[in-house]
Parts: sequence; C-alpha cells; structure tokens
Amino acid sequence: MNWDHIAGQRTIKERLKNSIDENRVGHAQLFAGKEGYGTLPLALAYAKEILSRENPASGAKAEHLNHLDLHFSFPVFTEKSNSLSKRFFPNFREMILDNPYADFDDWSTYLESENKQLFISADEIDEQNAKFALKSFEGGTKILIVWRADKMNISASNKLLKFLEEPPAKTLIILTAENTDSFLPTILSRTQITEIPRLKDEDIAQYLKTKTNLSEERSKEIVHQVQGNLNDAIKSLHPEGQSEYETLFVQWVRDAFQVKKKPEYLKNIILWARNISSWNREKQKNFLQFCSEMFRQALLQNYGLPNLVYRKIDSGGFNWEGFSKFIHGANIESILDEISEADYHLQRNGNAKIIWTDLGIKLSRYIHKSV
Repeated sequence: MNWDHIAGQRTIKERLKNSIDENRVGHAQLFAGKEGYGTLPLALAYAKEILSRENPASGAKAEHLNHLDLHFSFPVFTEKSNSLSKRFFPNFREMILDNPYADFDDWSTYLESENKQLFISADEIDEQNAKFALKSFEGGTKILIVWRADKMNISASNKLLKFLEEPPAKTLIILTAENTDSFLPTILSRTQITEIPRLKDEDIAQYLKTKTNLSEERSKEIVHQVQGNLNDAIKSLHPEGQSEYETLFVQWVRDAFQVKKKPEYLKNIILWARNISSWNREKQKNFLQFCSEMFRQALLQNYGLPNLVYRKIDSGGFNWEGFSKFIHGANIESILDEISEADYHLQRNGNAKIIWTDLGIKLSRYIHKSV
C-alpha cells in the first residue's frame, strides 16, 4: 500500500513517516479505528515503508502482500480442530488487494461464514510465535499485522501478552481493531496506541471524484450518508451488496404494521427471526446497529430535521416519509431499549431465535403507539 493511495489521514501519515525517520518505531503498536477510516491501509503502508527502506527491492513484494517477512493474522472459524488463519490467507489477500478498507462483515461474507464464529485463537498466536523465533528471510525487520486483534479469545490474548513482553529482536507487531475496549489492560500498556479518526468529508469526496464518474449531487449524498467511513462509500457504489439489511428491515417494519389488524402476519415475523438467527453473532449485532440507526434517522425525519438525516431507505417502494411519522418521542426510547436488550442477550449467547422473535413481535406493539 502506498501512502498516496490512502484517503486523507495526513497528520497520522506524517507522524508514522517521522517515527521511521527518527528511528522511533515502537515494537508493538495498535491502530484503533473503524476499517473504513483506514486502519489496515495505514498499517500496510507503514510496513511497506519500513521494509523498503531496509531493502528497496522489498517494496513491490510488500505491495502485493508477498513479502516473506510480512506476516498476517486475522479471524477465522475452526474447521476440523484447525483454527489457523494461514489456510485462508489467499482469500484474505484477495479481499484486501481488492479493497484494503474492507471490514469484518465483508470478511465474514467473503468466507460465506455467516453462521460461524470468527476469532483469533491461541493456536494462531503460538504459530506466529514459532515463526518469529526464526531469523528474517531478508535479514531485516519481521513484521506481523494482526487484523481485528479485538477478535482474540482470552487464551490468545494471554499468549500475545507473553509475545509482547519478550519480543524477538527486529520485530514489529501492528494490531488493528475498531476500539480498545476488549483488550486486556496489560496488552494496552505494552502497545503504542494510534487512534484513527473518521475521514473528513472532503477526503471522501476527493476519493469519489478521482475513482468514479458520479455527479456532484450524488457524491454529496454519499459523503453525507457514510459519516467518514470510506468502506461504506465504496459499498454505496454497488448498492446490490448493501441491500440485505435494508430488505430485512423493511420486511420487519411492514409485517409489524400488519400484525395489529392481521395476526397471521406473526408467522412472517417468526420466519424473519429464524432467518436472522442463522447468522453469526457479529452479523446479527451489526444488523441490530443498522436497525437502531434507521429508527434514529426516522425520528429526525419526523421532527422536521431532514438536513440531519444522512441515511434513509427509498428502495423497494418503501415510503420513508410515511414510515417516519410513526417514530416519535412516545416510542423511540422503548424501541431502542429493546434493540439494546437484544444486543445484550446476544453477547451473552442467548437463544438467537427467541431473542429475534421477541424483538420482532415487540415492534408491532410500539410502532402503533400514539404520540
């Protein structure tokens, strides 16, 4: 990844370059921020810069993720007691070369693992420990990038901690994660943390201008909608890949409206819940976040603040303005509380079918509540 291929983040890019110039590269670093803000692209460009300064011929190999001293770990599912990520590296490499801003949900979809749990295991960290005990192939720095390190289980976290406490010479470990909340405090105390902020609107606008033929009006609409997340902007260019959440949200809302007069629509909600409960927990939680945000956007629309509405559903004949009139101060708190409660129980491995069925039915009660 070249620095000039990364959208925005000029201050962070300069800081990382300066750390190399001044020989201040910490052996363990954590880049914390959403994938769409550029966490992995920054890690890749940083690694390439370090390797190519040691050996100019290394740049092209690092660019194509083929450098023998550049290693990766990332969440995968267990299959026949094998939880090592290397068996999926060709898939990961293909996804990242296609879109380095891809997120965890994209990776889950790429692996067709919607009903499987993706995580980083203790065996994975042991595997990397063994690799880094060996000398580098090119005699320089060995670099490990752990993508979505917040998906480590507790055993993996403890093994990584030992790795960080006694790192081999000329080793750089770069962790990426959405935030620092799930890390052991002892890991955070041993890493240099770089917070990656959301991208500026003008940086996303510039990206769209150089990469697409969008009209200025459509570009402004996307920039407003994605709230600093370039991966969401890229997905907006291919709406067919974004339609699943919208389709299921619309289905839920429409069935919830009908249940009051036609109880037979409860069957549709039960089938809806059964479908979603087959996903992995991460995707279910992402859908909950999507639903929560759509209800908030509808509230803003209803209260006459359309300029603050950065996302709406206008596909499939859905009447966004008409729907928004049913979301108001008398029911928004209850709806969001129920979504939060569902998220709480999913995190604690509750029965997903029961959780989604309960949530689906409750909306039919709240959506008809009078102001």
